Amino acid sequence: MLGTQFYNEAVRKTVISFGTLFNNIELKKTVDGQVLETEKVPLAYGPKQKFLYRLQGNPTDGRKVAITLPRLYFEMSSIEYDGSRKTTALQKYRTVIDDNGTEVKTQYVPVPYNIGFELGVIAKSQDDGLQILEQILPFFQPSLNVSIKFIPDMDEIRDVSIVLNNINFEDDWEDDFTTRRSITYTLSFTAKSYIYGPYTKADVIRKSRVIETIGDLNVNKRHVELNYTPKATVDYNQDGQVDAADDAFVTADDDFGFNEGVEFL
Repeated sequence: MLGTQFYNEAVRKTVISFGTLFNNIELKKTVDGQVLETEKVPLAYGPKQKFLYRLQGNPTDGRKVAITLPRLYFEMSSIEYDGSRKTTALQKYRTVIDDNGTEVKTQYVPVPYNIGFELGVIAKSQDDGLQILEQILPFFQPSLNVSIKFIPDMDEIRDVSIVLNNINFEDDWEDDFTTRRSITYTLSFTAKSYIYGPYTKADVIRKSRVIETIGDLNVNKRHVELNYTPKATVDYNQDGQVDAADDAFVTADDDFGFNEGVEFL
């Protein structure tokens, strides 16, 4: 089983969905209630130390200009198994292949994992930082559900709960005059996501047989065989009547009944 290549991008889609939540935050500067300037706060993936280093505009790395503030950054900080959301490992779900209706795709239920994220708000003034922070906090009470289409081929869409865990605050106001001031709010989140295994293709079951044995195995033993096949409810061959000839045209995503046959052996 291990060694078969597959990649459903479940973790990647969780990271993208988390970042998308904060990619449209704006900062407005007003005077006497009049908006003078509107600025979209840039968002980037990366660790906190990277942006604080660039904040100083260190000429040794080829950058003579520091990054502009305010700014948002985020990164994935952890990933761990969540046994509290685990379902039975043998459960499967299926979807019908649209192009022919005679095959289905099957996949085992996903494994729940908690993915940790860190979101940072870097601002040069307290007012800027608080304005950004207040556009985020009211939506997490303390969680926010996001719908993610994990497996498009299986039409698998799940709601992922993103929980706000805590908030930390840093202000380097007491540094020397040559150091550029920055205010940083660090928000810790947990995304209750899922990781999926591979899916396989299988034929649709078109006949079911149930054999029952009644009586002692050696004396007066009787067998009853029950057969079930799909029964058409629509005139597929358009001959003016719905009969056994239409049964062969039934596909897995159609509405149909069952033909039952009983045979005593």
